[in-house]
Amino acid sequence: MTTPSPLVFITGASSGIGQALAASFYDAGYRLALVARRTAQTEAWAQGRKLSADRYRIYAADVAQTDSIVAAGAECIAQQGLPDVVIANAGISVGIDTAERADLDVLSQTFATNNVGLAATFHPFVRAMAQRGSGRLVGIASVAAIRGLPGHGAYCASKAGVVAYCESLRGELHNSGVKVVTLCPGYIDTPLTQGNRYGMPFLMKAEDFAAQALRAIESGTSYRVIPWQMGVVAKIMRMLPNAVLDRAVQGRERKKRSGEA
Repeated sequence: MTTPSPLVFITGASSGIGQALAASFYDAGYRLALVARRTAQTEAWAQGRKLSADRYRIYAADVAQTDSIVAAGAECIAQQGLPDVVIANAGISVGIDTAERADLDVLSQTFATNNVGLAATFHPFVRAMAQRGSGRLVGIASVAAIRGLPGHGAYCASKAGVVAYCESLRGELHNSGVKVVTLCPGYIDTPLTQGNRYGMPFLMKAEDFAAQALRAIESGTSYRVIPWQMGVVAKIMRMLPNAVLDRAVQGRERKKRSGEA
């Protein structure tokens, strides 16, 4: 009996990092379970790249809607089997101003997508992977998790939550055979970052990030900052006294708020 090729389940697969990860895993021989709200765009990408029809499926889901993403996970298991790798990649990044009432709703939506959505992405697979004794659960965090930056409160807090959540889950699944991997991208050239109005050191192409991410995931590393240069910057920022950090970020351009041109 022929053993099927490994399967990766990726959220946020319609563009950016998610799409680059899909390409990288496909080229490495994986079958793809691609989750996106924009399924037509995802299908157009798959056909444009001439993916073999028997090696991918697309599932419509919104990770901010718990029942939606949980149903997509269950459908994946029914149609393609239990994945070997699950990547909770879908996320949003919007600036906020706590003095503005409307931005509290933006904060809530950010947490719903970046935090609850991540846990809901893992939910359909955790018990089954533990029973099988193998698997990779991958949370895409960010170097923004390291220190809070002015105007970035929602994104920084949510990504710090991703790091802490994955650390907790890793402890829960210790000795189960299931690895929990936390990846912290630096600045990656995607639609999410192209509107930023501040400098982005060590800006990296999405496909280069995906290639390094694939190697980190397959190795089962618990935590990795990509690129490594941003890992050095992150460690320095973590060690800075608050007063020094506050002076360093004073006057820094803020991330655009929702609806801001």
